[in-house]
Amino acid sequence: MFSVMILVFVLGYVAIALEHPFRINKTAPALFIGTALWAIYMLGAPGILAKGYSVSWAEFAKDIAEGITTEHIHEFFASELIHHLGETSEILFFLLGAMTIVEIVDRHHGFRVITEKIQTKNKVKLMWILCLLTFFMSAILDNLTTTIVMVTLLSKIVGDQKTRWFYASMIVIAANAGGTWSPIGDVTTIMLWIGGQVTTGKIVTEVFLPSIVCLCVPLTIVSFMLKGEIERPEADASSNSESWTTPRTQRAMLFIGVSGLIFVPIFKTITHLPPYIGMLLSLSIVWAITEFIHKNHAPSVKNRLCPTAIINRIDTPTILFFLGILMAVAALQSAGHLAVLSHTLDHSFKDMAGGVYIIDLIIGILSSVVDNVPLVAGAMGMYPIEAAGAVDYAANFVQDGIFWEFLAYTAGTGGSMLIIGSAAGVAAMGLEKIDFVWYLKHISLLALLGYLAGAVVYIIQISI
Repeated sequence: MFSVMILVFVLGYVAIALEHPFRINKTAPALFIGTALWAIYMLGAPGILAKGYSVSWAEFAKDIAEGITTEHIHEFFASELIHHLGETSEILFFLLGAMTIVEIVDRHHGFRVITEKIQTKNKVKLMWILCLLTFFMSAILDNLTTTIVMVTLLSKIVGDQKTRWFYASMIVIAANAGGTWSPIGDVTTIMLWIGGQVTTGKIVTEVFLPSIVCLCVPLTIVSFMLKGEIERPEADASSNSESWTTPRTQRAMLFIGVSGLIFVPIFKTITHLPPYIGMLLSLSIVWAITEFIHKNHAPSVKNRLCPTAIINRIDTPTILFFLGILMAVAALQSAGHLAVLSHTLDHSFKDMAGGVYIIDLIIGILSSVVDNVPLVAGAMGMYPIEAAGAVDYAANFVQDGIFWEFLAYTAGTGGSMLIIGSAAGVAAMGLEKIDFVWYLKHISLLALLGYLAGAVVYIIQISI
């Protein structure tokens, strides 16, 4: 059953990748593997747990004095499901809150304030403007929120779908690269920052240059590929008929929405509560303000522009896709597949010159297939933070050590190699309906080249 879980996971990924040829929405196979893996895990629990690979089972069973019974296994699975569903729900509610706030701003035409400032139609100039803006925004907000904002903004600037796919894909690369050099820019950097593996000053100074190179390399290559000018989307006549949507109202809604998003990392820093709490708090405030703005408007306006109507436009299939993928990876983590992977990497490369670099690079590549959060969590559990002054191999694992800094870079940027390899990619995929195979053909190599270039820059930087 242990091997069957891997087989089902791989087949599910193939079905997701071939969404368009199969004519089956990617959400269906994602939900299937997210539930089927747990069912297989449960049915084969005695044999799977007996292998001794599951770290969570070892922790659970150590307090059992008498023999293991079926009731113990059922209790273990109940606690595991609640634990992993809780972690998954944090991402889902964060995503739901961010998408709702952005949709509220969009329906009030708040993004016109920005799109009217971007006058250039030159494809290359526009690409650099959007990607650099995304890169720095993701360090302040986070890569997921920034991607939602920028892809929504993109739909107001670029009319042609395939051109928009290309821009949205580059925004994913920019968002993931920008999130790696900030302690609040990505879930994995947040984990490493809170865990004490990295500090704010070092992660910014040591990872910024590799991150900007990771973006600029594919951007430079794309600059030689893009020709001509973009086609602007046709104006929405119905939106122009709403006379109440004045420039002042648009600016106000943009300010309120962006302030709500910026508040999230500030809230987390002050309270140390998970980001989704801050996002839902921001949503409640934006929601209340929006209701107040429309309290005297006609029912026809309220029915279109109040949050109760806007939330119906949120892309639920994307949220369910997230649920399926994350729960599938959680099953592999709980059963011990990721622990086996971590120990295999450690034993294979530990004694090699530059072994920590190789381990981190492989983790980054794997994060494009398996969510980077459990991979980083596995590395954090496998390697303790060594005391200052440690020597030889252990010196790589002190606070702000090479292993942790490089892990922040590789785990954060490696997911760009596949459209479903990062939260930012999945969000863009849902918003723009980007095809997995199209991304693989047109973007994956660019992301890989940027990933490797940034890695080389980090290694050179550390060696000097």
